[in-house]
Amino acid sequence: MCMVCGVENECGLHARFLELDNGELMGVFDPREQHQGYPGRMHGGILTAIVDEAIGRAIAVGDPGAWGVTVELSMRFRRPVPLDRPIRVLARITEDNGRIFQGVGEIVLDDGTVAVTGWGKYMRLPIEKISVGDLSAEMRVDDRPAPEYIEIAP
Repeated sequence: MCMVCGVENECGLHARFLELDNGELMGVFDPREQHQGYPGRMHGGILTAIVDEAIGRAIAVGDPGAWGVTVELSMRFRRPVPLDRPIRVLARITEDNGRIFQGVGEIVLDDGTVAVTGWGKYMRLPIEKISVGDLSAEMRVDDRPAPEYIEIAP
């Protein structure tokens, strides 16, 4: 039921995350009209959520099973992000000091332009301290195939 990646959350983004050979994480999702701010444009809060999720997940590329909780997040919005095409976010870890890690995430448009950049600091915690209840059905590997419309190499 995660707002960003939950496949059963009818209000969510249904984002897919893929590990890239260069150690980055790529997220892709298809925006819907309900995700707009101004007509035809993605809402900045939703773009912030996808960047935050991508950075927080990027730690698992080098440390499978690692989980993080957002401590700080800063965003810069450079270009409007249209609703009428798939959205791609790239995230990477820039610093890892054990309990605290930092990363960068970017929303990249079709032409390669970086529309949104986020910088975050996260605390590494065991999943039992992050969430309440049984997560076996919630936190599973997304085994859906990569969408055909994306190129894996950024």
